[in-house]
Amino acid sequence: MKLYYAPGDCSLSPHIVLREANLRFDLERVDLKAHRTASGADFLAINPLGDVPALQPGDPGAPLLTGVAVILEYIGDLAPEAHLVPSRGTPARDHLRDWLDFVARELHPRLGSLLHGGLPATVAARRRGEVGARFLHLQDVLNDRAFLMGETFTVADAYLFVMLRWCAPLGIDLGLYPNLQDYEHRIAERPAVQDAMSVEGLFERRRHRRSA
Repeated sequence: MKLYYAPGDCSLSPHIVLREANLRFDLERVDLKAHRTASGADFLAINPLGDVPALQPGDPGAPLLTGVAVILEYIGDLAPEAHLVPSRGTPARDHLRDWLDFVARELHPRLGSLLHGGLPATVAARRRGEVGARFLHLQDVLNDRAFLMGETFTVADAYLFVMLRWCAPLGIDLGLYPNLQDYEHRIAERPAVQDAMSVEGLFERRRHRRSA
């Protein structure tokens, strides 16, 4: 199994989940501007869309997976003992999918458009307001639980965590949403998250700066 990634991109979420699941996998970095992989391969020949994440399953002949939510569920199902996804066909699985859809539909495109830049000022301001409204919703949701699904970390938390990491370079202050800020700090301290971020060169390994 191989994950194609770009440091700090949304591909960080399946990278985290692969480590949470304790699965064997290969990583290959992608230069998204040049469309070349670290080994010199033409990434467009691998994924014509040119986007990450892209996951090549370990099964011979299995198709490349490119949707973030699909990849996250796929990885979670490979390691049921890690409890990263509820069992298929249960109400809890439907609830998880609802959260994955929320992040993919309500946050990812809005934050992504701000991160890429080039938006007219009025459009950017509207996007920021929309993100703020959704953060207020999450602030309420996280008032009585550690993670989106309750007290158990799931693949949806890995996805949301990456979206929250994009806030600092955008000047979005998570301190306005203390439950959400605590949530981001809590996930950042997980060993799998620390490992993934260290490998991607996102920071030097350290103890979290926040005291109890």
